[in-house]
Amino acid sequence: MMLRRREFLRFAAALPIMPCVARADTYPSRPVHLIIGYAPGGSADMTARLFGQWLSQRLGQQFIVESRPGGATNIATEAALHAPPDGYTLFLASPANATNPALFAKLNFDFIQDSTPIAGLIRFPDVVVVNPGLPVHTIPELIAYAKANPGKLNFASSGIGSTLHVAGELFKMMTRVDIVHVAYRGGAPALVDLMSGRVQVMFDNVPTSLPYIRAGKLRPLAVTSTTRAAVLPDVPVVADYVPGYEASAWYGLVGPKGLPADVVDKLNREINAILAEPEVKAQLAGLGASLLPGPPANFGELIADETDKWGKVIRFAGIKPE
Repeated sequence: MMLRRREFLRFAAALPIMPCVARADTYPSRPVHLIIGYAPGGSADMTARLFGQWLSQRLGQQFIVESRPGGATNIATEAALHAPPDGYTLFLASPANATNPALFAKLNFDFIQDSTPIAGLIRFPDVVVVNPGLPVHTIPELIAYAKANPGKLNFASSGIGSTLHVAGELFKMMTRVDIVHVAYRGGAPALVDLMSGRVQVMFDNVPTSLPYIRAGKLRPLAVTSTTRAAVLPDVPVVADYVPGYEASAWYGLVGPKGLPADVVDKLNREINAILAEPEVKAQLAGLGASLLPGPPANFGELIADETDKWGKVIRFAGIKPE
């Protein structure tokens, strides 16, 4: 994996300038398409639309969000990475791009080698939530209950290989508990069944569980980041009880391989300026998100690290795509 990381950072640091493509002094001179691999209404769509709106305001051209769900984001990823490297087709990278290389035996692209990192955007933790009818209130109680009742607890996710799924598998791997994964086609139906008691546990994104936690329909046990979430200040972190555990969702922008360095620099500079605005910080903090400012290479390193980490979990758990 070290070789792949070095290759990725080399691409980030030495991007070739291609002929007949956009230049930073005129870019963007027409609308920019931002492709996402998820259906409208979820956290990816929300993130893309927020940053698309902010970039439109700063750069004077519309950033059009294109939702192309399906194929565990591989359809959208392939379309974006095979687009002309002119800065007018961008892609919202997500944890799926770090899990899919281990999940799928054959892809029509190599995400690390075929993409150009532009900027990280946001990162937010999952939260371990349970149906209030389950007699557990802490992570140690969940572990003890699962060990006393092997195979009887179900944890829901938004699909096989999803961030919610691998977060649960990492928990299983580190605690050696036997809980059964139940895959849904999206987070919303999984939450419905969790609240009804058909499943008992979920490692859900904080923004989507937060309203149900506040309404008392779900009980939070811990967040999966290394520090407490500002929107759930009284909820501990899983790592307090399972040292080294961490799982979080993240989003950032990439383009196709060969994106001109000056265009990358301009987009990175504008995104960092957006992330520095107090109003933006407050709005994103209200969603439970932390910010990912920094140069393109920082985001490239995050992708490489996440690819390595989740690949190990997927192989350990023997996860196969649907």
